[in-house]
Parts: sequence; structure tokens; C-alpha cells
Amino acid sequence: MKALVYHGPGNKSWEEKPRPAIQQPGDAVVRITKTTICGTDLHILKGDVPEVTDGRILGHEGVGVIEETGSSVTNFKKGDHVLISCITSCGKCDYCKRGMYSHCENGGWILGHLIDGTQAEYTRIPFADNSLYHIPAGADEEALVMLSDILPTGFECGVLNGQVKPGDTVAIVGAGPVGLAALLTAQFYSPAEIIMIDPDEARLAVSKKLGATQTINNRKENALDKVKELTGNKGADTVIEAVGIPETFELCQYLVAPGGRIANVGVHGRSVDLHLEILWAHNISITTRLVDTVTTPMLMKTVQSAKLNPKQLITHHFKLSDINHAYDTFQHADREKALKVILTNE
Repeated sequence: MKALVYHGPGNKSWEEKPRPAIQQPGDAVVRITKTTICGTDLHILKGDVPEVTDGRILGHEGVGVIEETGSSVTNFKKGDHVLISCITSCGKCDYCKRGMYSHCENGGWILGHLIDGTQAEYTRIPFADNSLYHIPAGADEEALVMLSDILPTGFECGVLNGQVKPGDTVAIVGAGPVGLAALLTAQFYSPAEIIMIDPDEARLAVSKKLGATQTINNRKENALDKVKELTGNKGADTVIEAVGIPETFELCQYLVAPGGRIANVGVHGRSVDLHLEILWAHNISITTRLVDTVTTPMLMKTVQSAKLNPKQLITHHFKLSDINHAYDTFQHADREKALKVILTNE
């Protein structure tokens, strides 16, 4: 089969790899029909995730069709259409029993990280009964690709950890796909204001269409001054960091109001400064999280009922075999006006 293979920082290749086989009784082999590229994949290619070794197939999102199942798989059979979760869960360890699937002692975020991933014609999914979801007949599978990772990530790591409440002012730093996912799902809780901060005018325009009440181009104006102006000099009740660089995390520390919450979502490859000389008396909370995907079933229902439309985040389509072009487009998102890309295995 063909797959996108990582060969060290800045080096990837679309090449021939052996088709995956069942290794454990709980495995399933899935033929990928649609997948995508995540900002985390770009962090891997920058060298920010050193656990990813030479030869690893990238990718942790997608939908597909079951080709084969191990002897202990009971929830799925050959021919089932499935959503692949970016998080693999054994369902039995202490962390899984607490709903912290991201820290599963036998799984967690392993696809495209510690084991081969989904940017391939086929992939092996361990603990299939707990790590796949049935796709209802007639469902929009492109939209559901957004539920592999970015929708639950924006929701769980940003909105839920940020404790967004009715009437709150929410500031989201970063209007990329995950920041926009946080924007979409924050509206479940009726905040009074959602302020999107990003240096890309195209992404800010999308933010407005998706429900942002205010947008700030922090390349053209001082984001802190503008947020203070919009909030009567108080700051935001919830600040969501959705970029993953020191500068944006530092900005969040200045944007948060006393008693507020900073919810980090971004993947950080470098150390950041924590300004306790300012924050020690401000009664704030700072949270970190890797998505657990515990909300995926609920999010699937909201998509099926048309209460949530993640397809709005898709801007480009490619054949899976054209994945290098897709990466170039995604890596130059400002130039290409790209959010999420869909790669179809035909």
C-alpha cells in the first residue's frame, strides 16, 4: 500500500509500505476512505514531537471501512463504515475508567505518533471496540472527519476546560481549525462575546461567519489594548490558547480577567514564561489537556441533528495520492486560505 512516511524533521515521503495486519485480538484493519492533515502533523515535521521516529506513517484522523477484525472484536464487522478516533482506548486501565483516554496505559495518542497512522490506504486500529465509532447510514463522512480530532479537541481542551458559561466573554487566540472548533462549540453555552484573535484576515472573516462577535488582527493592532477596550478594562473570562507558541501563551496571560480561566489547547514545542509576578493574586486557573474524545458520541449527535456543521471548516480537497501537494497547501495556509483539507482514497 501507499502511505505518507516521516523520515525526520522536515522530511516526509509518499512511498510503498506493507499493508497492516491484525497483531492483537482487539485490532481492526480499516481501509481509509477520507483523512486529513492536523496542525500536530506540522509540529511533528518541525521536530517538536521527538517520540515520532524515522519510518512512522503519519496521521491520526479519518473515516473508513472495516476490512478485517481480530477475534475479540465484537462491536464491528467487515464492511462497517467507521469514524477513527485520534485517541486509542483500552477501556480497562485506571485512566480509561476515569475517562482520561488520552492517558490510556495501553493506548492514548498513538496513531501517527507511536504506531503507524491514517495517512495511508490502510491502517491498523488497536482496541477497535473502544476506539472506533459506527457511522450512521447517509451521514456526511467528510464532516465526520472533523470529529476524529479537532472538534473534540477544541471542545474538551478549550471550551470545557475553560468552563465557558452563559454571559461570559471568551477570547480565542488562534483562528486555525482548532480555534474555530472552539468557536463553534463555545456557542453551546451562550457566551455574551467571543473574540477571535489572529493575524490572518481571511481566517478572521471565517470566524465572523461562524459566530465570532469581535475579531482582532494582532498584526495590525494591539490585541491586549483592544480586549481591554471591549471588556471595560477587565479582560476575558475564558481565554483559549489555540496556537502553541510562547508568544500566544504569553498574550493569554495578559488577556485573562481576575477570576478567569486560561485553557491551553496548542501543542508547545518550546518552553514558555509563566508570569506569576502578575497572576499570583488574580484568582485564575490555567489548564492543560490532551483530548480524551469522551465527547465524540455527543458531538456526532449534534452533527447528525444539524446543530453543528463542522463541514464549514473544510476548504480544500485532494486525492490521497496527492498528499504532498495537500501538505504544501496546509503548511502555507495564509497564502492558500486553507483551514482543513480532505484527502480521499479512491
